[in-house]
Amino acid sequence: MTTIAFVGLGIMGSPMACHLARAGHDVVGHNRSPEKTAALVEAGGRAAGSVAEAVRGADVVALMLPDSPDVTDVLTGEDGVFAHAAPGTLIIDFSTIRPDVARDLSATAAERGFRMVDAPVSGGEAGAVNAALSIMVGGGKDDVAAARPYLDTVGKTVVHVGPSGAGQTVKAANQLIVAGNIALLAEALVFLEAHGADLPAAVEVLGGGLAGSAVLNQKAPKMLDREYSPGFRIDLHHKDMGIVTSAAREAGVATPVGALVAQLVAATRAAGDGGLDHSALHRTIARLSGRASGPSPRDES
Repeated sequence: MTTIAFVGLGIMGSPMACHLARAGHDVVGHNRSPEKTAALVEAGGRAAGSVAEAVRGADVVALMLPDSPDVTDVLTGEDGVFAHAAPGTLIIDFSTIRPDVARDLSATAAERGFRMVDAPVSGGEAGAVNAALSIMVGGGKDDVAAARPYLDTVGKTVVHVGPSGAGQTVKAANQLIVAGNIALLAEALVFLEAHGADLPAAVEVLGGGLAGSAVLNQKAPKMLDREYSPGFRIDLHHKDMGIVTSAAREAGVATPVGALVAQLVAATRAAGDGGLDHSALHRTIARLSGRASGPSPRDES
């Protein structure tokens, strides 16, 4: 049994921490909103009132936090991991942050005697709940090997993609592809609806051909039902598209489609939809077409 401190028990972190607890590990969770530790406690874990309390005595520290500044603060702050965890502790950062920040934090961790891997995930809430996440891992070979049992507990596809920061680079590419697919799916549904097509039937046949994808399978039903409860919030995808555009500029790479999609995500957020699922891009496309979201096509059929 390993003692694991898990910091960040939101939509993704909570089910991941629960899987680790149910696998027999001693999981100590901390979240800025204390009530979010309830599910972990019910799964057999423990709640901590601070990061410092959570990481004392931990063999592994896992993070699932919203953005680069959050990860930096949790690791380097006075109440943070570097100040209170024991040297040699393995740090697994499941958050999605900037690749350059991941590299810098890994270097600082090594200087202070810690081991660290970046392990951002894809698969959304459903992937976290079902322990079916795709995990792209950056770090040294031995550190990744040490992290592997915990990664395998919460993920289905776990791949070591390179040195520190490489996981975050691959995750940025993932978010670019996902956002582009969601935007085009939204455009297709607005287009089909404007022509009076049977939308559920259209989605079914599209899903059986080359247009089929995990995005279509997971997000088309939300668009059809006008039900945008967050599995992955627009606010977070907006942050991720910022990571993509910044990293692309740094590398001298043109991402013209990505730049347009980033603006669509930003417009969705500016319209007040930042707390909705990223499938709410459908609302922005509908507004641009003068077709504000109305009743669900399923309700009309």
